[in-house]
Amino acid sequence: MKRRLAAYAVCILLVLQMPLPTVRAEERVYFTAAGSYVLPLSDNTMPFWSGGYVYVASSIFTGAAREALNISQVLDSSQEWVVLYSGGLSLTFNLSANCALDNDGNAYYPGAIRRNGVVFVPANTVSRYFNLVYSVIEVEQGSMVWLRQPSYTMPDKLFADAAQYQLNTVYADYLRAKENTPPKGGTPDAPSRPTIPASTEDPAAELDGKRIALCLAAGSDASAMVDALGSYDAGAALFFTPEEMTRQGETLRRVAASGQSIGILVNAGDPERTIPEQLEAGNEALFQAACCKTRLAYVQNGGAQALQEARELGFHCLRPEVDRSGHSLRNATGAQSLVQRLAGRRGSDSVWLGEDVSSAGLRAFLAAVREAGGQCVTYTETGVL
Repeated sequence: MKRRLAAYAVCILLVLQMPLPTVRAEERVYFTAAGSYVLPLSDNTMPFWSGGYVYVASSIFTGAAREALNISQVLDSSQEWVVLYSGGLSLTFNLSANCALDNDGNAYYPGAIRRNGVVFVPANTVSRYFNLVYSVIEVEQGSMVWLRQPSYTMPDKLFADAAQYQLNTVYADYLRAKENTPPKGGTPDAPSRPTIPASTEDPAAELDGKRIALCLAAGSDASAMVDALGSYDAGAALFFTPEEMTRQGETLRRVAASGQSIGILVNAGDPERTIPEQLEAGNEALFQAACCKTRLAYVQNGGAQALQEARELGFHCLRPEVDRSGHSLRNATGAQSLVQRLAGRRGSDSVWLGEDVSSAGLRAFLAAVREAGGQCVTYTETGVL
């Protein structure tokens, strides 16, 4: 019960604190949500109703949604069948039959539908077999199909309110994509929805073994970030202010034990303490908590002179190849945007994610990196590990 109430409180705080993106009213759409994520929106993968059942694209069972629902998909190259599986359970949808077969050959109805070249599966069939829960919720821009684990007990209305920022962000991205696409008439079974030609869709980001050194400003969410990194066997450097180091001794011990790097976050504009004083205070707190010290630092609000001052004290100062301090990472949309950005760069990159990062956003990014074939590694005092 305490965990449930805490989750509700977090969602309500997010609603109250986040400024909502401005979007204009257009046609009503169907969103897809999995767990706490609102997934990217496109005409080709939008849920729809047929025969009294709501259908979702089988492609949602990848990336962040796969992690949230614990279901993966295998799609035949000819798209004649798709298999959804979780643990020892599997459900095979054959496009030539109006049913799905489980491991023992039992049939489940209805089956999958191919539409606009995309395979869709009925939310009802999938939920019954894999013990999920789904809802169709009315939201400002249309409706949202929400799939989640039974343990996710938040009421529909509260989730819709908490997800409004994500909904507006996804919807704004959808409208921008449509503005860059020539208008086209709908298909016979969906006359009210224009179809975006497959050739105009963004290709899936490929990282092809790219090594990404994550660097995070570790605030009050640091412990949850350590959990997320451990879940994906990912490396990172977590930077704490001296004040955070004093407050989060247990977290510092966890970070040190997990093999992640610890750095000191320094504010060159601090009117009360000099850079040497902040670095000394940080290492003193770190030694008190974890019996170790660091020579890794990130100097904010300072120029070349501030960096030189820290270096003269023997510190390696982070100079990230990709600085995301002006961007948030709180959902699957932000995660996919960052992966797309990194996919266009060559070689290994150190990435500063800044302070506007949630553990949910970090998990979405780690899942997207793994899906794209990349690897998140540790940034150390000598650079990328």
